[in-house]
Amino acid sequence: MSHTTMNAATAINRALHLAMEQDERTLCLGLGVDDPKAIFGTTTGLQERFGAERVFDTPTSENAMTGIAIGAALAGMRPVMCHQRLDFFLLALDQLVNNAAKWHYTFDRPVPLTIRLIMGRGWGQGPTHAQNLQSWFAHVPGLKVVMPSSAADAKGLLLSSIFDDDPVVFLEHRWLHFAQGEVPDGDVRVPLGRAAVLREGDAVTIVAMSYMTVEALHACRALESAGIACELIDLRTVRPIDWPAIFASVRHTGRLLALDTGAQTGSVAGEIVARVAMECWGDLKAPPARLALPDCPEPTSYGLTRHFYPGAEAIMLRIGQMLGIERLPLEHLPERHAHHDVPGSWFSGPF
Repeated sequence: MSHTTMNAATAINRALHLAMEQDERTLCLGLGVDDPKAIFGTTTGLQERFGAERVFDTPTSENAMTGIAIGAALAGMRPVMCHQRLDFFLLALDQLVNNAAKWHYTFDRPVPLTIRLIMGRGWGQGPTHAQNLQSWFAHVPGLKVVMPSSAADAKGLLLSSIFDDDPVVFLEHRWLHFAQGEVPDGDVRVPLGRAAVLREGDAVTIVAMSYMTVEALHACRALESAGIACELIDLRTVRPIDWPAIFASVRHTGRLLALDTGAQTGSVAGEIVARVAMECWGDLKAPPARLALPDCPEPTSYGLTRHFYPGAEAIMLRIGQMLGIERLPLEHLPERHAHHDVPGSWFSGPF
């Protein structure tokens, strides 16, 4: 299998080109899909290649346009609806929850709709542009919820989402758009609902999603220098969750740390802790733990965001507590960017 190095935004763009090339019923719509910035480059060249009847801008009427996309899906199309901010998509929850999620169950009619929502954090984004509400969507029966953490998964998971017959919420962390990686060429799909074991170990099971997977990788590499081998699971899909993979790992390590990019209460991480406590109680050597955002709106200012988001250092410290180790090799973490509101020297944008 051949591979090409590219960032996640380009990988998403390649997936959209492939899907529209393979199935003329695939549509791409949303605010800004045809503007010069092309939604962080993810929709570049689509309208020029496939025409304005299949790739088109929409009014800022989120609920109405989502209803139109649902109708198109029910009529046999495969719409991919794009929103530049998850926060603004909240206006369309009625269509998503009361129609898209229930139609297949109620009327035995598939709804092959993919909704791309961009979320994350970054300089100046604040409480109305940086919400990570994956647990809201994961709570709704009938939806599938996808959160890639690499360029390869962004492409493979998006292809699987577009060709799935159920509505899929595809959540893109904006800090991952410019993450570089090796991506398989061609139509290589990543199955929905199957997690990836990124690192094997016997000390602690770390379950992560989206950008927290990157921070967890840094923590695992630093801990390895002290002989601490953690097993890292990237969920890739938060509904359905790959429970067999999590349970098998926890039964091997006896410890669990669940990471979440959202607020702690009602989080996906909380659900993972609960299910592990129910299913693996006899295998646990320590209480399961989670690491998520504080239960308050996300701040905007440079000063207030400094200690708001947990990163690799916080992950290491929590693992140290679980293992009873006080001296941790924090010096082996990669050098941070001079400004805390960009992730590190390996990061090249977008803010």
